[in-house]
Amino acid sequence: MPNEPDRRVALAAYAVTKRFPGVVANDNVDFEVLGGEVHALLGENGSGKTTLCKMLTGMYQPTAGRIEVDGKSVVMHSPADAHHNGIFMVHQHFSLVERLTVAENVMLGWSLDGSRIRFKRRKAEQEVARLAEQYEMPVDAGKMIGDLSIGERQRVEILKALCRGARVLILDEPTTVLTPQEAERLFASVRGLAKAGNSVIFISHKLHEVLAVSDRVSVLRRGVMTGTVELGDHAAAVDRKELARMMVGREIELGRRQRAARAQEAATAGLEIKELVVHNDLGTLAVDRINLNVAAGEVLGVAGVAGNGQREFAEAIAGVRPRSGGEVFVGGTPVRSGRPLAALAAGMAFVPEDRMGIGLASGIDVAENLVLKSFRTGAFSRGPLIRRGRVVDNANTLLSGYELRGGPSSLVGQLSGGNAQKVLLAREMASQPKVLVIAAPTRGLDVGVTETVRKLIAEAADSGTAVVMISEDLDEVLDLADRVAVMSGGRITGIVDAEGADVEEIGLLMMGQEQAA
Repeated sequence: MPNEPDRRVALAAYAVTKRFPGVVANDNVDFEVLGGEVHALLGENGSGKTTLCKMLTGMYQPTAGRIEVDGKSVVMHSPADAHHNGIFMVHQHFSLVERLTVAENVMLGWSLDGSRIRFKRRKAEQEVARLAEQYEMPVDAGKMIGDLSIGERQRVEILKALCRGARVLILDEPTTVLTPQEAERLFASVRGLAKAGNSVIFISHKLHEVLAVSDRVSVLRRGVMTGTVELGDHAAAVDRKELARMMVGREIELGRRQRAARAQEAATAGLEIKELVVHNDLGTLAVDRINLNVAAGEVLGVAGVAGNGQREFAEAIAGVRPRSGGEVFVGGTPVRSGRPLAALAAGMAFVPEDRMGIGLASGIDVAENLVLKSFRTGAFSRGPLIRRGRVVDNANTLLSGYELRGGPSSLVGQLSGGNAQKVLLAREMASQPKVLVIAAPTRGLDVGVTETVRKLIAEAADSGTAVVMISEDLDEVLDLADRVAVMSGGRITGIVDAEGADVEEIGLLMMGQEQAA
């Protein structure tokens, strides 16, 4: 249950406006965080969440309005000023030194007694252990960061802030790379922080988490605060759909995909993977003898914590990365190792997690990106010359149903992440592929674009495409997939039906526990 706040305003922004050349990022925003509460901050990408948090942490100064700490107006010229006022932000990407211990990382650039000369290891380890016990964040103060799990590393980041006197913590997408068990431990720690009188600003795209852990929710839309919702005893009156509507301004459907009933044994073969072995860029084994079959019209979700071989797995299937062993078949046709054109000819489509680095060419326009895989055909070229008119006509046709902001001549490098993902999907689905491999389909996307991408994945499966969807968002996997294959340490530790799946079991599989035979 959410905590009952003491109603003291610990941190506030009043009538805050932040202008950049040609853009008003925050427009007359009021935002209050009470002592002892978990306050969620929601909004689409570009809604102004990041700008507001940067003003609250001293990285930006407001163009107009004021910021108050404990009822007193303050001007913060840098993060150091915010730290002096007890305001800290824990980012998605941790700033830890792997070859130092937990205590050394917590005290790095800091001292318990004001001394900058000597690091007092025993005293530091005792203080870290005390805070870890007080806030129920178990971690071994003497252990190397490189030996910790992702969840433990996140606890170290929080303990760093607490050791420096944090009273207000801003957690930015804190569960992105956590297993379900680690996320639950984080929620318990967050509740413990609030119970002890600290304030937590919780930023997340996962609406069910917001409802589970927050006392209040504030929503930004296009730089304007659309409202603050009390949860607590009134939580039953607020659901994911209502929060999504506040964020986007219209009804959003993010429910489970309607799965067509089909006999698995009679299903048409889409993708077959046999004894797949792949090494990463450093030559280390990343994928270890994976065997999978994905039927035509099926969505196979691949779940796991980041860094367990998912990227190498996807690239090897798509022909982008050479295989060290094993075979890949599309509709019964073998695909040569490390040959993207062979995979394309066999009917493979690929949407990588690195949209700009691998999926798209940022220096050319949308129309040209849409023919990157087909410009060699007579439809779009005559000898060495591109037929520009046909390329633009193709773009207008493909994008007609994608609600893309920007036309065919827009540079891809200037598109938002959501619009870039739409361009990628439009191009890959244009060939009506037999197999679609899509990695991190909605990472970093707001709820409106997420709805669009999910619909496109469902439509691909409904049209008979075999879909392999690799995602660290377990809720997304369970919403869209027919079956879930769990990866840990480069191996498939188990495969479960998505319908009625046990999240606890999946979490254990993500942590490396093998599925019972």
